Amino acid sequence: MFKGYKQIFNDMPREKTPQIKKPKTYDALVDKGMSKEKAARISNAQAAGTIDHNSKKLEERSKSDLLAEAKEIGIKNRHSMNKGQLIEEIRGH
Repeated sequence: MFKGYKQIFNDMPREKTPQIKKPKTYDALVDKGMSKEKAARISNAQAAGTIDHNSKKLEERSKSDLLAEAKEIGIKNRHSMNKGQLIEEIRGH
């Protein structure tokens, strides 16, 4: 027997909505011009205590390290970029 639309809809798993763990940090970063996605990642990482405070500045990293980070965050055409362009794209993401 056919289940009604509402019953099928209610049986479906629901996606969790993203939660900002430190809203004040998030708002401050967005106000500075950072993308909402990056601001959310930073504010949630701060709340979880997972930010690496010993990390190198982007300018101090090798091009291969920058390429790996660009790949991780999904920057396209990264292999044709020089180090300066990679830094700019990573910061803009």
